[in-house]
Amino acid sequence: MAKLYFYYSAMNAGKTTNLLQSAYNYAERGMRTLILTPQLDDRYGQGVVASRIGLKADGRIFDREDDLEAIVAHDIEHNGELGCVLVDESQFLTKRQVWQLSEVVDRLNVPVLAYGLRTDFRGELFEGSQYLLAWADSIDEIKTICHSGKKATMVVRVDEHGRAITEGPQVEIGGNERYVSVSRPEFKKITRGEGRIELQQPQLELGTK
Repeated sequence: MAKLYFYYSAMNAGKTTNLLQSAYNYAERGMRTLILTPQLDDRYGQGVVASRIGLKADGRIFDREDDLEAIVAHDIEHNGELGCVLVDESQFLTKRQVWQLSEVVDRLNVPVLAYGLRTDFRGELFEGSQYLLAWADSIDEIKTICHSGKKATMVVRVDEHGRAITEGPQVEIGGNERYVSVSRPEFKKITRGEGRIELQQPQLELGTK
């Protein structure tokens, strides 16, 4: 039976690497997949899904107005059976699109694996993540580590001096030069202005927006 899976994490935990590995596993078994990627992520080129460690694959671009169930149904009609649908940066889905993905599972009987951030730089849920947490059949955390050595569960947006930014739009593209994954205690300390973060060299990654 097909299921809707949500794999979430803080930044730089390897979400896209996991997605691409899943796509490879399906292909290795002769099963076709469809990778969906948000239109706003164009740093590698339109429709290219890439990880920080160099893996990449082509994806089907979608925006907030697209009907994802219709996209998947059209793909099956023209290209044949799908083994799986994979969604990169799924935090940017709308409530309506998460429901459409549940219809891909329930009506089209195709598994959907969605990968994304859980919360933004303010510690608040993204819309897509909120409804994936509510409606997914299976929810798993991909873990990463804070500079303190504890598990990182939050994301901080920082300025060029490594100090926390606590206001601004939820969606803003950046990588290690703008976003840092930290534990909850570190998130509280840094957003209170008690210290700064040593910035890493920029690496290509679609960060918290």
